[in-house]
Amino acid sequence: ASDFAFLLALPVIAGAAFLKLPDLFAPEYRSLLGPILAGSIVSFFATYASVTFLVKWFKTKTLYPFAIYCLLVGLISIIRFA
Repeated sequence: ASDFAFLLALPVIAGAAFLKLPDLFAPEYRSLLGPILAGSIVSFFATYASVTFLVKWFKTKTLYPFAIYCLLVGLISIIRFA
């Protein structure tokens, strides 16, 4: 299921990037092209590492500890802010 979810996100991300790409070449962003390119490259590798880690994690472990954490934080928030 995690592989399918990640694959579903790819067309959306690629489409958004394709639609916003012409905006990066506007005159007001020309001086920022280097930092934008560097940030995009770092973001690509960080995302690749994260997705690889998560796919391996989901194959061997569950999200049960995260579910308990969410339940506890939710209960504490309800008690604190109610």
